[in-house]
Amino acid sequence: MAPENIKKNIRDLRKILTKQTVLFSEADEYSYAQKPFPDKWSRKEILGHLIDSAGNNLQRFIRTQYEDEPSIIYDQDTWVRLNNYQEATLSKLIDLWRLLNEQILRIIESTPPENFKKKCLVKDKARTMEWLFEDYIRHMQHHLYQINKAGDSE
Repeated sequence: MAPENIKKNIRDLRKILTKQTVLFSEADEYSYAQKPFPDKWSRKEILGHLIDSAGNNLQRFIRTQYEDEPSIIYDQDTWVRLNNYQEATLSKLIDLWRLLNEQILRIIESTPPENFKKKCLVKDKARTMEWLFEDYIRHMQHHLYQINKAGDSE
């Protein structure tokens, strides 16, 4: 059985996916593509960053269970640029974000409790899988707040 904080984070991620999917369904392609400044990400690019985060954390959540402290890092600005999220269709970005997070939930829910103590290197710091999942939720909430707040000011 998963630790209580993992169960809470699973519930939180489920709520986020439900609520944010509704909010995304009301999204306007044009407004999501607007950049606040030329060197700042648009909301589509922030969503793309969350997709990159999901993909990299998906690897962490799997590889940490069978490798000895894997090191999985990425250059977020380069990933957003090379993935060209600005030119992607918003609906496809939303679907990809949702599907990756549903897969993360499947992985976390089937993880044996003892594996949450296994470690992964993040920026040369050993972090438990338990910490990684909590940090993943916190990071997502931060960026979803940015996306949703930008929509409030329009």
